[in-house]
Amino acid sequence: MLYVIDGSLESLLCAVFEWFERKPGKIILQLEKNHQPDAFTAAFHVHNDIKKADRVWAGLKKKLNTSWMRRFYCTFLSESAQAYSSLFEFTCYIFSNPAGSEDNYGNTYVLAVAQTARKVEREKHRMEAFIRFQHSVDGIFYCGVEPVFNVLPLIMNHFKNRYADQEWIIYDLKRHYGMYYNLEKVEEVSFNPDEEKNLNKKTGELQDAKENLYATLWQDYFKSTNISARKNTKLHVQHVPKRYWKYLTEKIGA
Repeated sequence: MLYVIDGSLESLLCAVFEWFERKPGKIILQLEKNHQPDAFTAAFHVHNDIKKADRVWAGLKKKLNTSWMRRFYCTFLSESAQAYSSLFEFTCYIFSNPAGSEDNYGNTYVLAVAQTARKVEREKHRMEAFIRFQHSVDGIFYCGVEPVFNVLPLIMNHFKNRYADQEWIIYDLKRHYGMYYNLEKVEEVSFNPDEEKNLNKKTGELQDAKENLYATLWQDYFKSTNISARKNTKLHVQHVPKRYWKYLTEKIGA
């Protein structure tokens, strides 16, 4: 049997609730966008119910410590269909076994959740290290990004604490939403396609007149501190993969 979900965290948790309530045996979890109905496979479309989702989430919090709850959330943010299936199986396994079962890395789903969460955490740290803001004419600092995973929920506290005295927007151009800090709190925002294009520009009418000067000064500083004789491109790319260079002012033109 197929359990079809819409891909939200609520739908994933509701799928777990329905499985324990219905006891259908082995099921395959599938995203609504990937589902193609056929006459030979029974499919149950999971209805989102916040009360059912909350019950499952509360149950997980009783069974798992904060580190594992974070791994669960990070794995969900990977947005992988395989990761959703692993989370479903992992949750059913945790509820069906004694406390401490999450430490059994011999279990396929425990290991899968731990490994996926590690990848998402790595992407989070890279975004925190490599994001470079541009200063707009209205005084807001902004940056358009395209992370591999949906890490904006994980990085917003870092930037809120680090740039507490500045208004900023970090916008995920791949997922079409962003985080806006208004000096008091962080809010989720979304823009129309034309506004997104402006966010992705390195120069333009939205940019503060001094931004190009700051960029030039930073590039000159970077070049002056770089020792050509010690250049190790292979090692450098290992620490700063090329797909992140588009965010780095010092890499423009590299």
